[in-house]
Amino acid sequence: MKVEFAPMSVPLQRRLQTASVVQWIFSFLGLAQCCTAAFIALFFTRFWLVSALYAAWWLIDREKPSKGGRRIHVLRNCIVWRYMRDYFPITLMKTAELDPRQNYLVGFHPHGVLSAGAFLNFCTEASGFSILFPGITPHLMMLSLWFRIPFFRDYVMSGGLIPSDKESASYVLQKPEGGNLLAIIVGGAQEALDARPGSFTLLLKNRKGFVRLAIQHGTPLVPAFSFGENDVFDQVKNPKGSWLRRIQHWLQQIMGISLPLFHARGIFQYSFGLIPYRRPICTVVGKPIPVQKKHRPSEEEVDQVHQKYLNELSKLFEKHKAKYNVPEDSHLEFI
Repeated sequence: MKVEFAPMSVPLQRRLQTASVVQWIFSFLGLAQCCTAAFIALFFTRFWLVSALYAAWWLIDREKPSKGGRRIHVLRNCIVWRYMRDYFPITLMKTAELDPRQNYLVGFHPHGVLSAGAFLNFCTEASGFSILFPGITPHLMMLSLWFRIPFFRDYVMSGGLIPSDKESASYVLQKPEGGNLLAIIVGGAQEALDARPGSFTLLLKNRKGFVRLAIQHGTPLVPAFSFGENDVFDQVKNPKGSWLRRIQHWLQQIMGISLPLFHARGIFQYSFGLIPYRRPICTVVGKPIPVQKKHRPSEEEVDQVHQKYLNELSKLFEKHKAKYNVPEDSHLEFI
């Protein structure tokens, strides 16, 4: 006997999609603080042993984030990520095959406000990463400070996130049998301050550390551009030289994270709030750029590969921009 279920109504689907996005935003804007507060508060209750045992585990496990992390496939495949995918929607597109016998370093652009495309495409299976790139294990780099937060560190590791330092990157890229992909949001937190609809400005002109890393490991470089990443939030105007931009840079130097003043829509209304707009995001992964391995590359060698990367990224953008309603006269600007 076959049991059939009634299809889910459109309003219910939209509510679930919105709820999934709300929990994602909360996980990065509030969950870290809640985890820290809970860890400390438990010491003053009869459940103090929970925090004490976790502290001991944390000490033993402290090197795990820089050793590839600890992904949990059940969480990567959780249905909540599929609802989040459909909210925007978010899609992943490949333009070339990736050989699972090699490791790859992917440069992801742009950062956007909260890097929704990078997170969903590389830290979950909602967009079908493993189907598009069989035999490849994705890792996404994240600011190291998030891995110092109790409980929260385990949550972010479950998706394949690792700290943004050279030791962590090298561990992933030196896997002898290949099959690892390391995604780096090259523009970093500073680029988020320029994330607004219609912006194609990338902080990349003098960002060459990822290129040097690829050369040292002989790892092919893969450019990836996420169309629509900057369109899901508005941001308070903060032109360079303004008092707001100076404060944001100052806070970034102190805390290591930027604080863009972003806004979009609300949960029950569409005029103002922190919920992103329902605008499509498509991450297009380009073809690999072969890199010759050299332990100590010269500045000239790094510059040559870096320029080739810029050219390939520009070609990728120009080739696909018409599909995603980018004006013909819009081009990437490297600063």
